[in-house]
Amino acid sequence: MSRNIPPVTGMKDVLSADIGLWQHVERSWRAVADAYGYEEIRVPVVEHTELFKRAIGEYTDVVEKEMYTFTDQGGDSLTLRPEATAGIVRACISNGLLRGARLKLWCQGPMFRHEKPQKGRFRQFNQIDLEAIGFAGPDVDIEIIALTARLWKQLGLTRVKLQINSLGTPESRKAYRALLQDYFRRHLDALDDDGKRRLEGNPLRILDSKHPPTQEIVKNAPVLTEHLDAESTAHFAELRAGLDALGIPYTVNPRLVRGLDYYSRTVFEWITDALGSQDAVCSGGRYDGLIAQMGGEATPAIGFAMGVERVVELVRLAGMTAPANLPDVFVMAQGDAAQRGALALAEKLRDELPGHGIVVHCGSAKFKTQFRRADESGARVALVIGEDELARGVVALKPLKGAENTQSEYPVAEIGARVAEFLRRST
Repeated sequence: MSRNIPPVTGMKDVLSADIGLWQHVERSWRAVADAYGYEEIRVPVVEHTELFKRAIGEYTDVVEKEMYTFTDQGGDSLTLRPEATAGIVRACISNGLLRGARLKLWCQGPMFRHEKPQKGRFRQFNQIDLEAIGFAGPDVDIEIIALTARLWKQLGLTRVKLQINSLGTPESRKAYRALLQDYFRRHLDALDDDGKRRLEGNPLRILDSKHPPTQEIVKNAPVLTEHLDAESTAHFAELRAGLDALGIPYTVNPRLVRGLDYYSRTVFEWITDALGSQDAVCSGGRYDGLIAQMGGEATPAIGFAMGVERVVELVRLAGMTAPANLPDVFVMAQGDAAQRGALALAEKLRDELPGHGIVVHCGSAKFKTQFRRADESGARVALVIGEDELARGVVALKPLKGAENTQSEYPVAEIGARVAEFLRRST
């Protein structure tokens, strides 16, 4: 029996070789969020199970099949968060943030769903989540779609396309729900088990069935956008006019319903043809009734979730490589006393040269080996301390790249200034 413990199925390590692209995406996201006035919030990874049942809906795949739920030592049913919106809404209610609220918030972190792992889909996955709370729109709907379009532009992504739809108000959706039930009951024999089960609980969820015979039935089902209330129709028309004015191309997809029950009016998805079947990169919509449903004051809101793994993969496919995080200075030594001096020198340089990477060779090795490792590190300059240099109070400075390859000695007190001068010249 192997003593190695493998990672949990569907949960992936992000190694240092890949982290540069992740950091590039995260830095780009933060810059765009800041430019639009959105502030970061952090909410727990674990919440009461009832939070997600009430917010997401008991007839959704997420709640029925995918949540990581357990009973803790106190007998409470707890769940690893499958999405962030419910937690952010709970945080706003719990902390009294909703009275007269006009909140622009975002968070980032891991989510958990027990799905079948495949390319672009993991059981632990990372999302960027944005919420605009207290805005009735449609101007804020347009703004957050424009925000995502700006992020794609900043990341150099072109293989993403926008789909939009309107789900109307709960009242208009109730009338549409009855039409759907009548239609699907006439085709009951062709529905799969999930479709039959959802027929009474949430027939809209049948519209995004992945079952081929059900998909054929869906093609002729009543279209929601033809049964909207007047206010939702006007809201959707303003959304489209705003996107047109900003030059953001889109497609109206009347079958786009989203997988969570709390959405109303605007829903949207950015999709790609670059990632196979996992084509949704960023999905969201308006959830004007959720906050009241969760026990807070009635407050309009809209938000979205973006899959970080999928965005990172799109950036990779676009041929972008993140700048390597290379040190500037490699400090090497031989002998115990010299090694202690090297560590002290590195601390001195970190004080004097903030923003520059200073790496110390740790462990004994011949200078020939240390120079090889210095070259491999990508550093621009090596500092050498042997027993002789230590006794004389000097440090040898040797460039590692370029034509300038002579080694010079400087007093320890001057080395910070000498290194700074060299780095300026070699930039």
